Order: sequence, then C-alpha cells, then structure tokens
Amino acid sequence: MAQLLAVVGGGDLSTHAVLALEALRRAAGRRNQPIVLELRGAPGANPLPEEAIHHAGAVLLVGSGDLGEDRFGALRRARAAIADVLTDVNAVLDRALSGTEAAPAFGTSAGAATGTKRIVAITSCPTGIAHTFMAAEGLQAAAEALGHTIRVETQGSVGARDTLTDAEIAAADIVLIAADTGVDRARFAGKRVYATNTKAAIRDGKSLIGTALAEAQLQAAVGDAEAAARPEAAERKAGAYKHLMTGVSFMLPFVVAGGLLIALAFAVGGIDAMAPGRAGTLGYALGEIGAKAAFALIVPALAGYIAYSIADRPGIAPGMIGGMLAANLQAGFLGGIAAGFIAGYSARFLNAHIRLPKTLEGLKPVLILPLLATAITGLLMIYVVGVPVAAVLAALTIWLKGMQGASALVLGLILGGMMAVDMGGPINKAAYASAAALLSSGVDAPMAAVMLGGMTPPLGLALATRLFPARFTGPEREAGGAAAVLGAAFITEGAIPFAAADPLRVIPSLVAGSAVAGAVALTLGVTLKVPHGGLFVLPIPNAVTNLPGAVLALVAGTLVTALAVGLLKKRPA
Repeated sequence: MAQLLAVVGGGDLSTHAVLALEALRRAAGRRNQPIVLELRGAPGANPLPEEAIHHAGAVLLVGSGDLGEDRFGALRRARAAIADVLTDVNAVLDRALSGTEAAPAFGTSAGAATGTKRIVAITSCPTGIAHTFMAAEGLQAAAEALGHTIRVETQGSVGARDTLTDAEIAAADIVLIAADTGVDRARFAGKRVYATNTKAAIRDGKSLIGTALAEAQLQAAVGDAEAAARPEAAERKAGAYKHLMTGVSFMLPFVVAGGLLIALAFAVGGIDAMAPGRAGTLGYALGEIGAKAAFALIVPALAGYIAYSIADRPGIAPGMIGGMLAANLQAGFLGGIAAGFIAGYSARFLNAHIRLPKTLEGLKPVLILPLLATAITGLLMIYVVGVPVAAVLAALTIWLKGMQGASALVLGLILGGMMAVDMGGPINKAAYASAAALLSSGVDAPMAAVMLGGMTPPLGLALATRLFPARFTGPEREAGGAAAVLGAAFITEGAIPFAAADPLRVIPSLVAGSAVAGAVALTLGVTLKVPHGGLFVLPIPNAVTNLPGAVLALVAGTLVTALAVGLLKKRPA
C-alpha cells in the first residue's frame, strides 16, 4: 500500500489545524493506511523526511498558507479545507487516495491544463478571525475541485498573510475579493476583478468561482474617475452594511486596548485610580492612556474608515475629522457613523465630478478633496447632524443604563439570540457592532449579553457531543473539541459546521441557549468593558462586573443549547 503524505497548515486557526492532523492520523490508522504527517509552521514541528517524500504515492495538502509545495515535484496531490477534514475525514482520505491529478503550479502556462484559470483572491472580515480563513479554505477547496490554480491572501486580525506578489497578480486571469470590509484595489489596476462577501465563499465556493470568471469587471487605475466608483456591482449589494463593518473592524483595536487599560488602571490603583489627586501613579497613567487616548480615537477611527470604505483614501481625512467633531459634540458613535457616511459619499462625489487638467490632477488627493469634503462634513455635523444625534444618544444611554427587570431581560434575549441566528453573518455582526460602539459611550451591559450569547453556540454543541454522542457522526464528535476551544475564545463560527449539517434543528437550539445567556447576564447586572477575548478576559480585574453572574449566564446558556440539541436532533442514518 502506497504511503500518503499529509501537510496541514491552519494560518491563524492553529487549533483547527491540530485537530485536523489528529483526525487524519486516526482515520488512516483505522484503515491501516501508511501516512506521514506534518503540521506546517507549528513551533518545534518536524518537517517531512526526504525519504518519506521519495517513497510516497500522493500528498494531501490541507488548509491555507505556505505548505511547501515546491518540494513535492511531480508527486500526485489532493487538496482539502480544514473544515472538510473535521466534517468528514474519510471522504477526504478517499479523495486523496483516488488518483486526483495535481493542479499546475501557479504562473505556468494555461495550456498545461485545458480550461485551467489562474486566480488570486483576498478574504477579509470585520474581526479578521474566523470568516476570513473559512472563506479562504472554501475558495481553495473549490478551485482544486474545479481544476483551477489559486493563491489566497488573508487580511486577518494580525494583518495580511500569504501576501500576493506583483508577479502572481500579473499572471492571474481574475482577482476574486471575498470580503466583508473594504479592500484596497490599487494594485489590481488593469485586472478583471470580482467582489463579494465571505459568506458566498464559505457556502458555495464552486458557484462563486464560476460567477466570478463570467462577471469579473476591469479595475480602473487609481486616479481615474471610474476607480472611485467602488464597490463594484456584486460588492455594492452589501451597501451601507459593508461600509459600517469596515469602520467597526478598524475601531475594535482602540476599544479593546482602551477597555483593558482602564480595567488594569482600576486593578492597580483602586476605584479612584483616575482621580486628579492620583496623578503620577501607575494606575492614573494607565487610565489616561486608555480613557483619554485610546477611547478618544474610537469615534474618529469608526468614521474615518467608513469613509475610506466608500471613497478610498480621499475619505479618510474628512471622515476622521467628522468623527472628532461628533465626539466633541457629544454625538458619540451615532454621530461618528453619520460623519463617516457624509464624508465618504462627499469625497466620492467630488472625486468623480471634479475635472482638472492632467498637470493639476495631483492636487486632488492632497488639497482639493480633503479641503472640500472636510468642509462639507464639518458644516453638516455642526449645523445639521450633531445636536439632534447627540440628543438621541443621550436618551439611549440613559435608557440603557437604567434598565432593570423586564426591560433588561427582553434586551438580553434579543441581543443574545441575534448572536446565534447566523453565527457571524449580518444579524450577528449588527448586534456585535452596536454593543462594541456603545462601549465608547460608557454603556457596557449590552457587550456582556453579546459576548456570552456568542460563546454559547459552540460551547453548547461541544457539550452536546459529550452528553448525546449517539446524535452525532464520528467526525462531528471529534469536531466537538475544536468547537469548545472556539467557543471559549468567543468565535461563534465554531458552530457553523454543525448548523450546516442540520439547520432546522440545530439553529433554534443555538438561538434558545444564546437568548438565555444574554437574558440572565443583563438581569443579573453583568457588564463587560472589552469587546472580545471570551473566557480569557474574564479573570482580568474589573473587566467584568459581577463575574459569578457572567459564569452563571454562560453555564445556563450552554446547558440550554446542549439539552435542546439532544432533544431535537435525530440520530444520524
């Protein structure tokens, strides 16, 4: 029996990669299939021995990133996404051993395989954690199945990974952008570009690639009037939601850093750490950094990058200035959102309609557009938008801070349930973005309902695989461990494979558990000062108000989800 090689690379999803590696090891052992495994990029990992490569019959490439394909020469290859391995490892092994032909190396002649297209792609989502890499894996698996070559750049939470080179872009037949945030297209001038959201890549990568090859449009050069008309047709469907999510994605680091620094200030210096009399102490300094520096930039960052998503670079300056005005006018995040859209559409309109001689064209981005768009945005914020929005925000803040009893229960039910409806989709992101933005106004109760409600689905499913193992397939039971880790880290998308397999029974169970978690949290007065981190931020002093209540809410929601899944889900055939 020929030996099989397997290389697993998980990008930022290292936990998934480890679980996929173990699933392959166990499945190969059950069928007595010789296999040599490598976890690519892991600290202390052992690379595949040269002797093993020489005697292998095929290599299975799993996941994303640099998998070291050059060393395999003409060795027969098969590809799979990590999600495919965790869902049905036996099917992946069958495909790897069945004689799948290797796709030609990227950049070789298109004649090497009839109909083969060279695709470069970018994936990105607001938080840059789960959907970014799931979309990348979906595109890679789909391209492999269709016989195309693909290189995917992931723009995740720690920046771009596997960055596309100029040579790869030049050699590509199309550029495919699957993103829920704005992506800079300057380097794709003159290429055929197709843009959509991450959900399309995750759900049906094959159809997406087919549509992209048929409908991709030529990207104009930066500076052309047409270049400002972004996003393109497919991207435009996302509209205001996508622009808002771009702003939220750039705003989040300010919220996280500021919130944790304020919590640490109180932990070091006590409840009066930020009082004027404590000036010069460590607690006071941490509070100054968090409250007066990081938090002061939240609304300008939100507004500036909403405008950037709409108008590209010309929108950043007027957007940030409008956001600063919103903060000064006490209009908060609502004013920041308004300023971002005003600045973005003003800059885009001006860029498309102002015509200058070529000798003066260079003045547009550095003088004319910032000056005019900033003046328009600033005057509208001061004389039209700022005061009424500030009044609305003040009323909203008073109502949210004064919630008790039934009103807190209802809001918790709604926010928690929204987190589980589509697990990272528009409804989930709407609840999350609202709660994160409210942190800048000092309203931190909704964030507790959102985070606890978002952790519940994968944790509840992980528990269900242990309490009711007969309701799940073997691969699903093995994936339960990964779901537990993802849930603990507040990555709701860990529940997606289970929900996709049985949506009519699993999704209502998830919504019920998350709604319970959110309702219990707000009823018990739980608040949370940071917008991400899951269980790992709970021990930080002062990050959570009423920590026992938070733990109780999470346990209650997890139990409800697990029991509902066990009650509703049928045994696999």
